[in-house]
Amino acid sequence: MQCNLATTYYKLGHHEKASSIQRDVYSGRLKLWGEEHGETLLAANNYAASLRGLQRFKEAKSLLRKTVPAARRVLGEGCDTTLRMRWSYAWALYENPAATLDDLREAVTMLEDTARIARRVLGGTHPLTEAIGAYLQDARAALRARETPSQNA
Repeated sequence: MQCNLATTYYKLGHHEKASSIQRDVYSGRLKLWGEEHGETLLAANNYAASLRGLQRFKEAKSLLRKTVPAARRVLGEGCDTTLRMRWSYAWALYENPAATLDDLREAVTMLEDTARIARRVLGGTHPLTEAIGAYLQDARAALRARETPSQNA
């Protein structure tokens, strides 16, 4: 129920309140079930998404760097939650205005791998597969823009 409340707050533009609720849900599930439970991992992804929405990229990256390996191990590579967490992590990397070239490369690599898995597991026309593909294009564009020397220099 708290997740639904957080979603409502988010849709009403109360992003800080929504993120606070998502943090509390994640913290509660972490205490109740531990860091390698599916419900805890889902809550971690929801909390990370709220952090990204607030442009708190460093916090989202830190949380996902810790939880994505657990999701891959516990839920498997092709699980919807694992795919979404990897997508979210890559997004937090390349959307960050302070992203390094290495961050952008890591985001592209992660999205390429995630897109491949999503296509294999879900099919090429699944909405999640298509969304990951669109973000992969954006990440590649961000990487090209950073790698290409400025015409004005």
